[in-house]
Parts: sequence; C-alpha cells; structure tokens
Amino acid sequence: MATLVPKMHVEENITTNLESDLALELLRVVEAAAIASARTMGQGDRKRADQVATETMRRVMETVPMQGKIVIGEGERDEAPMLYIGEKVGRKDANTAAYPEVNIAVDPLEGTNLCATGEPGSICVLAASEEGGLLHAPDCYMEKIVVGPSCKEKVSLDVPVEENLKAIANAMNRDVEDLVIIVLDRPRHEKLIQEIRAAGARIKLISDGDLAPGIAAAVIGTGIHAVMGIGGAPEGVITAAAMRCLNGYMVGRLTGYTDSQKARMAKMGITDPNRVYTADELAPGQNIIFAATGVTESSMLPGVRFFREGVRTSSIVMKMASHKVRFIDSIHLEDKPDIKIRFV
Repeated sequence: MATLVPKMHVEENITTNLESDLALELLRVVEAAAIASARTMGQGDRKRADQVATETMRRVMETVPMQGKIVIGEGERDEAPMLYIGEKVGRKDANTAAYPEVNIAVDPLEGTNLCATGEPGSICVLAASEEGGLLHAPDCYMEKIVVGPSCKEKVSLDVPVEENLKAIANAMNRDVEDLVIIVLDRPRHEKLIQEIRAAGARIKLISDGDLAPGIAAAVIGTGIHAVMGIGGAPEGVITAAAMRCLNGYMVGRLTGYTDSQKARMAKMGITDPNRVYTADELAPGQNIIFAATGVTESSMLPGVRFFREGVRTSSIVMKMASHKVRFIDSIHLEDKPDIKIRFV
C-alpha cells in the first residue's frame, strides 16, 4: 500500500504529514473551484458552471505538493479532458518523488443545475486518502440511506421504509412525525415518497445533489435527519468519506448499472454488485481528508459572496485520523492598496 507521506519518512509521520500539509492545500482547491463556478451562478448554463469548476480545480491541484491519482472523477479518459479516472495530479518539480501519494475523489461542482439556476445546495467537494482508501465506484446509481451518529447500525436497505423511520426516530428520541427526510425529486422515488409520507415523516424534496444533504444529516442542528433514495454511486463514495470523518452512518448498494459497467466492476475491485456497503467499506481509508466549499447557500454552508474588497467563502475541512472538523470562513482579498476589512 502506498503511503501518504514522502517515502523516506517513517510510518508514524503519515498522519502528521497528510493532515498538516495537505488539508489546507486541498482546501485551496475547493475554494478556488467554488469561486470560479459562483461567477456563473444564475446564468442558466450548467455545462459552463461545471466546466469552470473542473478546470479551476485541475489547475490548482497542479500547485499542490502531492502525487495524486484521481479514482473518482469526471469519467473515463475518453469522456473527460481532465480529472478523469486514473489521471495523475499534483505539483511537478524536483521534489515530486518525495511528495505524498494520495488517491482523490472529486465532484468539482455537485449540483450543477442548482448553480445554474441560483438555487441552494451546490458545493465543490473532494475527498483524499491513501491507496485503496476509496472504493472505485462505477458511474452508475447507488441506493442509499445516510444518517447521523446516533443511528449507527439502526437502518437497513432490506427492511421496509416505515421500519427504518421508526428506528431513526427511536435512536434520536423523537417521533417519526418529527423527522425530516431528504429525497431527490425523481420519478423513481414515487413509491419511496408515498411510504415516507404514509409513515408520518416529513420530506424535503431536492432537485439535485444528495451529497451536501448527506453531510448535513450527520451534523446536529441542520434540521435534516436522513437521506434516502437512489443517487450517484461516485457521490455515494464521497459521502461515505464524509461519514467516516463525522462518525455518521451510511449503507449503499449499487443499482442501475449497465452490462458494460458490470463487466468493468471486477477490474475496479467490485466482485459482488449486489453487496450492501457501509461507509467503512465504501471509504475504508485510515487517513481520510474531506474538503468542501459552498457555492450557493445550504443549511450548513453559506454560498460564495462577492464584495468590493474580494470574495468570501465558507468551507468544511474534516480529517478522520485526528478527529477534527473545521468550519472555515475565508476572505480572499483583491490586490489593491486601499483594501479595508470589516469585522462582522
């Protein structure tokens, strides 16, 4: 297994090097991507929003001192010009061989439609870990349930929806009627929506992007108690990385895959397409870093804000090994001689 530190360093330095040096470097990556995509917010062009986020993320990654490999990205090499699966990223200089080796999962702009229409919930996000620390998920769908720490091992994909809702309510010491469940507004979820409502829980339908709500479900005070339904498998792995850092819980099972995707699964290390994964299995790494910056506002992260002196961003950076979760409010100043900072 590749290490996350320069090869000449001893093993006990792995966590220190990764977390001290890389976490803030990776924060730079998602901040820059968020600022770039926010400039396209509300312009109705989802493809351009995603393009500028991807291009910016890739460009800034080239300044990060790491030997990075994309394991979840924008697709295969023939489908994506950059941040494709298998692409090598990181600073290239005389010291490259000494930089840490890192597997990276990216979603340059989760919620492209949300950004294009100015709706809440779009974020720029990535997760990093040691070699083998993130499942190489095919670009298919995943059936998921995401909950917070108090609901660990209380939910299952193989029991009725009502039973899961009762288990969540009991674990949180509340009534089912008090629960708020996030569900993607898709025709495939008609039955799920009916069952949740029949059980008495409330639903918050979202048009796109179940990754940010998944993170919010594991954080107390967001007003979100679970995410249920079928979303993207790559996003499921990134959500699992966040759950590892937040002590949350998640179960997921691949679905909606094509014959060609199934044939590729074995090469990606997936031998049983019907397996139910937990977050620990989707993101088994021991040195996971997760970083996300809000593009448009959400229940947890305000969006990018532009003002005369510069740009303000809100981010979350999580480091599993040291049990640290940081909410970071940053001001990126313009290079002007008359800059003034206001305390708010």
